[in-house]
Parts: sequence; structure tokens; C-alpha cells
Amino acid sequence: MWNTPLLPPECFEFPDPGPAIAHNDGLVAVSADLQPDRLLAAYRQGIFPWFAEQGYFFWFVVAPRTVLLPPHLHIGRSLAKTLRHKAYRVTVNHDFEAVIAACAAVPRPGQDGTWIAPEFQAAYTALHHLGHAHSFECWYPDRQGGWQLAGGFYGVQIGRVFYGESMFAAAADASKIAFACAVPFLAGCGIELIDCQQDTRHLARFGSEPMDFSAFQAALRRLNALPLEAVILPGTVRENPCAAGQAT
Repeated sequence: MWNTPLLPPECFEFPDPGPAIAHNDGLVAVSADLQPDRLLAAYRQGIFPWFAEQGYFFWFVVAPRTVLLPPHLHIGRSLAKTLRHKAYRVTVNHDFEAVIAACAAVPRPGQDGTWIAPEFQAAYTALHHLGHAHSFECWYPDRQGGWQLAGGFYGVQIGRVFYGESMFAAAADASKIAFACAVPFLAGCGIELIDCQQDTRHLARFGSEPMDFSAFQAALRRLNALPLEAVILPGTVRENPCAAGQAT
């Protein structure tokens, strides 16, 4: 029988997730905090916090794991046309807090609320300030000649792995554009594996694929220890110059 452990406050070690996969629906552990060191230790083992309840945070694994290898990125015909003809700008780390707040506000089918509670937003923002969490923003031009945040996503980066967390779209195609532009950018920085956590039709269209959890953990052990080829700094990832300044 598997008993879910309560992690001590200053101990950031997690138990082997194997028994949790086999006997506990993937629930590995419970903690009373989301300290940055605990988050980083969890991600290195393929573990992530899924939700909070009564002041406790619940840490899970999903097996098999859904991943995207950047060379396998697929851009469908419709999205390729949008990328050529729509006015947009994609940035990195331009407004992390706005992105995570927008992700928290997105209604999720079958859910009564959001897992991205204020404690989660604060924890991932702290990781962002430490250089381990990054946001990608998609902006559409507005009628005043400026740019309006239309969609985006954020995730955690350790070594050459990017762990995707959540995305939002306030306007059509915005999250797709952000993701399509971000993957080649991340690959250029040295990212070799993007963790998508769970299989979805949306990510499958981009070329995501299942990976056995033991193979996933082996990849994490290797790639988390490797440095990036280029630091992920705030800037513009891609802009459609032919349509810039046009109102949608």
C-alpha cells in the first residue's frame, strides 16, 4: 500500500515517483510550500504541482509523458498561412506576470476554478526572477497603433529542457502563433526537449508524442545538467513586418 508522504519544510528531496504511478494515480507527495528549490527539484524528476487544497500543494507525475522534440515541430497549412499574413509580434519575457494571470483566468472545461491560484502565480514569478521561468507573449495591433496582449504561455526551464505549464488565447490563433514562434527560438537557445505533460489534440497538431516515463526521466537527467547555448533574455522573438501596424 502506498502512503503519500508529507514533505518536511526544508527538505526538497522527492520520493521515487514509480510507486505513485503504479498505485496512487500519479500523486507523489504533498507539501505545505512552493519554494523555488522545491519546484526545481520536482521538475528535475518530472514531478510538478497540480493543485492546492486547504493550504497544501499536491505533486504529481503523468505517465507516459507527452513531449515535443523541437526538430519534430509541425506547422499545419492553416497556421502557416496565418503566420505569413496576420499582423502579430511574439516576445519573450516581456510581461511574465500578465501571462500567468491571463492563464489563471482562462475557464477550463470540467473545472470549477483554476489550479493557478495566487500562491502558484507568486511561486512561478519567483522562478522567473531567478531565470528559470519564461513567458512568451503574442501581441496583436490595436486601433490606436499600439500592441495588445492577445495570447501566450509560460513554463520552467532547467538546462536544455523547457517544461510547458499553461497557455491562453484572448484572441483567435494567438496561443498557436506564440507556440509556433517560441519552439524554434527555444531550439536556437539549446532546448532539446519540451515537456507538454499531458496529451492533447492541440499539442498533437504541433507534433507532440508520448514518451515512456523511464525514458523521460533519463532524458531529464542528461539534459537538465547541460547549459543553454544562449541565455533566454527579454526581447522580440518574431514579428510579421508586412502587416505591422494594421488593426485586426
